[in-house]
Amino acid sequence: MKLLLAEDTRDLNRSVTVLFEMQGYDVDSAFDGEQALEFLKNDSYDCVVLDIMMPKVDGYGVLAEMRRRHISTPVLLLTAKAEIEDRVSGLDAGADDYLPKPFASKELLARIRALTRRRRMDDFRELRLGNIVLDADKYTLSASNSVRLSNKEFDLMALLMSNADVALSTAYLLEHVWKYDESAQEDTVWLYVSYLKRKLRAVRSSVTIEGDKGGCFRLAEVDAQ
Repeated sequence: MKLLLAEDTRDLNRSVTVLFEMQGYDVDSAFDGEQALEFLKNDSYDCVVLDIMMPKVDGYGVLAEMRRRHISTPVLLLTAKAEIEDRVSGLDAGADDYLPKPFASKELLARIRALTRRRRMDDFRELRLGNIVLDADKYTLSASNSVRLSNKEFDLMALLMSNADVALSTAYLLEHVWKYDESAQEDTVWLYVSYLKRKLRAVRSSVTIEGDKGGCFRLAEVDAQ
């Protein structure tokens, strides 16, 4: 499971990163809002932890840009601001939870677990197509090498691989991957398809995703690179 931590206080950033890694999370650490947005442009995460008071772009700005891009990843605001008005502002801006500093490590981890609970795939341990393997235990996509997938990337890839001969509509993918998430829409599907296409190239897959934004998508084998 992969987290993005955006916190400009370097000592706190390092200590929280170590805390998450000790719990088995993969962590990307950003020290300002611009760096956080760059990470979000290139990868998918299971949860984003944002400090509000950051240089270049503050946490509210990062959150607003995430929602504008239709990134529905859960967001925990981690901040020294503890007034009721600030909490309401963060939640109204699209945050999923709010934890003021100072905080207990156990509470932070509990909040992350609550935001990242994922549906386990009990009907298979791995799926194969072409030269790729999707591992349900490790949440990895492998071919010549391996990459970790976020929850939504995994669920989307599993659905595509389980219906490899079928073109699945954007509406179908929204219904079966995003389910009750009312904020998810056509752009959300296209964003995650783009993430997966990039990761398929990264592992030198013989499989690609065919389809255009708003239309139908299917996996198709291509000549290995």
